[in-house]
Amino acid sequence: MTTFTALRPVLWTENIDETIGFYTRILGFTLMGRNDDWQWASIRKDDIQIMLSQPNAHEKKEGIGFTGSFYFNVDNVDDLWEDLKTKAEICYEIETFDWDMREFAVYDNNGYILQFGQPVDNIGNTE
Repeated sequence: MTTFTALRPVLWTENIDETIGFYTRILGFTLMGRNDDWQWASIRKDDIQIMLSQPNAHEKKEGIGFTGSFYFNVDNVDDLWEDLKTKAEICYEIETFDWDMREFAVYDNNGYILQFGQPVDNIGNTE
């Protein structure tokens, strides 16, 4: 049986410089690699890796689009909210939901929804 070891989404963007800027300056990612000929880049923050790319000729031509959101599990959602609430466009404000997750969401520069959440039972733990 094959073991899946990681998921590294490729986010399409029409402006790779602007997208690299959003993820590095606003969210604190690090640029790991870039190829301007391919209009491709790789970014990382902690255990999260994302690739950025301008769509190729064989990929979707109707523009940038995604029918979901990206959900990040974080270890201090309240501090992250305080940091991001004035830096990014808010999708929904921080809230504790019935499913015992405290979370919020912002839009990146491409309109992708980025959700950030922490289980309620992990809030205040100082491990």
